[in-house]
Amino acid sequence: MNELEVRELRYFIAVAEELNFSRAAGRLGMAQPPLSKAIAQMESRLGVRLLERTTRQVSLTNAGLVLLDQARIAVDAVHAAARRARRAGQPTPRLVVAVKPAGDAGLLREILAAYREAGSHLPPPEVVVGGSGEPVAMLRDGRADVALLRSPFDGQGLDSETLVVEPRLAVLPAGHRLAGRRRLRPADLEGEPIPRWKGAAPSATAYDGREAGDGPTGAAPADPPEGPLVSGVEQLLEVVALGQAVAFLARSTTERHQRPDVVYRPVTGLSPSAVMVAWPETSRSAAVAAFVQAAHDVAAHHPDHMTGLAGY
Repeated sequence: MNELEVRELRYFIAVAEELNFSRAAGRLGMAQPPLSKAIAQMESRLGVRLLERTTRQVSLTNAGLVLLDQARIAVDAVHAAARRARRAGQPTPRLVVAVKPAGDAGLLREILAAYREAGSHLPPPEVVVGGSGEPVAMLRDGRADVALLRSPFDGQGLDSETLVVEPRLAVLPAGHRLAGRRRLRPADLEGEPIPRWKGAAPSATAYDGREAGDGPTGAAPADPPEGPLVSGVEQLLEVVALGQAVAFLARSTTERHQRPDVVYRPVTGLSPSAVMVAWPETSRSAAVAAFVQAAHDVAAHHPDHMTGLAGY
């Protein structure tokens, strides 16, 4: 049989991420020889080589890269199934809603009220506020049932619906050379350092809403210099106010964070920010369906959010 066990997938993920059998064994709390044997058995059963090994280094083959991607999904799915089963069996089940600070465009309170009005038979909602990337991770590993997310995010394994679309604004120190302008172009900000979300993927440019075509020649903009690492909007605003970086924030976020040492300016052609409700595509929960419907209904009564791009 060629089926792989979850235990084997965990072994492979550790080796693939560490690219070192000794470190992977230490991470797994086991000896190296049985780990090496387990990986060799996986390769034999699959009939493909997953790793290239030399005396100096370990690297992934194309088959190994594919398995790493799929193994992470599979292991997360197994953990999620266990968590959801435990939570479903609790005497007082709850609907866990994940969101990050300023990630709801001001809609969450109204959505929760609409959800509660949908019926007393629904489990009470519990909101968990997480940092960058946490709401998506919570959906995947079963800690959350539904989430409010800002685009872009990795939607693999998730269903989602766009609720509101709003412009992003540039965030500048009050004394910045461009602070006196009423409107900016993406090219005006070329070369400015951009803060990075703590915990975000290295390839992701935090707060940067630019897309292909935003560069000064119509091509994809050059990667901006990396600014300080930040973990939230308040820290980001401090970084900007000190002149260490510029940033891009959704309009609803800027409306909540007015302060005299930073200015917000519209940027022509900057891609907008969408707030979306997302849930696991395998979900059959009546509570999740009721929350999604409540989110849809609340967003439908906020045309100012949906049409707010017209003035930018």
